[in-house]
Amino acid sequence: MKRTRIEDIAKEAKVSKATVDRVIHRRGFVREETVRKVAEAAHRLAYYASGLIDRQLTAPPARVRFGFLLIKERQEFYQSFSKELTRAVADRQDFRGEVTIRYSPSQSPADFAAIMQELATHTDAIACTAVNHGIVNEAARHLQQKGVPVFALLNDFGQGARRTYIGLDNHKAGCLAAWMIATASRQPGKVAIFLGSNRWQGHELKEAGFRSYLGQLRPDLDILEPVINLETRKLTHETAIALLERHPDLRGIYVAGGGMEGAIAALRETRAPGEVALIVNELTSISRAALSDGYATMVIGTPLAQLCRDTVDLMAREVLQGHIQTPDAHFLEPQLFLPPSI
Repeated sequence: MKRTRIEDIAKEAKVSKATVDRVIHRRGFVREETVRKVAEAAHRLAYYASGLIDRQLTAPPARVRFGFLLIKERQEFYQSFSKELTRAVADRQDFRGEVTIRYSPSQSPADFAAIMQELATHTDAIACTAVNHGIVNEAARHLQQKGVPVFALLNDFGQGARRTYIGLDNHKAGCLAAWMIATASRQPGKVAIFLGSNRWQGHELKEAGFRSYLGQLRPDLDILEPVINLETRKLTHETAIALLERHPDLRGIYVAGGGMEGAIAALRETRAPGEVALIVNELTSISRAALSDGYATMVIGTPLAQLCRDTVDLMAREVLQGHIQTPDAHFLEPQLFLPPSI
């Protein structure tokens, strides 16, 4: 009688030979439903080691310890982010996940690096929303050399320092903002852009996309020098009020990072709804209200649930399979919210 081979099981289960090999030899992570398919195929083909596969279905799931580093603990968006990360881990049935979430008290690179190092002492992989700075990049490289993979969330830090960037294509997001302002502004004039700081690479990419695309579409709109708002509503509000007073022909504002609350408040105090096109990020109770009453023209949102599911999946596969081939960047399609959609 011909002996059953791995190739035969793979064909019967409709999976790859590599998957069957991982199931039989317990090499890394395979979904439970896939293990079950392989086990059933092995039994049908009377595979001699089918009992070993069966035991994997009753064995306790592997443990994966996830570490996440976020910012702005009190902000609505990051509170939602935290909940979605926790839910994405809890929803997985193929491993036993443990979640640790830390928040940086500031945007200091040293704070980010210190928390990354602390997280790595009791987690298997970490994902961070952090600034692009040599201190952060060096911390990421050091942790990866020690066997703790590091992923970048929303904002990329040094390529080669982390495993994968997961988030929006920020250059594309800037182009979308430019298109909306070009479409909404009917007269020539000025346009303002707010950036968090020069350490947020994502903001710089948004500005680059915004400038290049708006210049092509509407050369009659003059983009002012970018305003650094440190992502605070107070500084954004004060600066936006000054810009609106100085430039009666201000046609558009793009808040590329945080601080949108200040820009919305400034427009409510000085302009009629729709008089200035305002583009902001992430749908929150505040941006939703601004869309509803006409003070925000468009909100560019991150699909948080998908981002968290994809992040958890990439981290788990890296931990359980080890040194898998991951993309340099995992881009998600932005969610666009307009007044009629609210």
